[in-house]
Amino acid sequence: MGQKVNPTSWRMKINENWRSRWFGRGKNYAQYLHQDLQIRKHILKEYKSAAVSKVEIDRDANKVTITIKTARPGVIIGRGGVGAEKIKSEIEKFLGDSKIKINIEEIKNPDVDANVVAQNIVAQIEKRIPFRRAMKQAIEKAQSAGVKGIKIQISGRLNGADIARSEKATFGLVPLSTLKSSIDFASVPAFTTYGVVGIKVWVYKGELGFTIQG
Repeated sequence: MGQKVNPTSWRMKINENWRSRWFGRGKNYAQYLHQDLQIRKHILKEYKSAAVSKVEIDRDANKVTITIKTARPGVIIGRGGVGAEKIKSEIEKFLGDSKIKINIEEIKNPDVDANVVAQNIVAQIEKRIPFRRAMKQAIEKAQSAGVKGIKIQISGRLNGADIARSEKATFGLVPLSTLKSSIDFASVPAFTTYGVVGIKVWVYKGELGFTIQG
């Protein structure tokens, strides 16, 4: 069997960066790790309609900076910034006395962001829209947005079938083995009445203009 590697971790420190940036020793490491997991889980669950792509966490000696990249920043910020204060107070429950700074960044082109594309497909499948139609629409939008290539894979009891299977849809090139290629990857589950359906999205945005030193 072939070995499958997460495209993001495979390109770490080449054209990808860590989503959590801090240093911890001993018990601090486990504490910080669990806090990060709780923060991400809370944000993705409570602000599902905001199309959150990434949650980046930076820690220094006195402050924790949380950057939320979303396609709909207005959903999180709220009217008059009330939402931003709400999310700050919610995260304080996980971090205790640490000073918190919240940055909310808008994704300019959500049709080429793998996480947003996957979440849109999940929302349609959970509403019982045919999965092939959802995949086709996502690829057409990405194509018109100018991506070099996109691949979507859906696995599970598709349309309520008795036996689980996988189906793929692709456009253009998706060179997963080329380290200098910029691949945006996301894996998001959809919870249907027939069970969990897994959606994976790979978006190829082109190659970086440098040579990797051996």
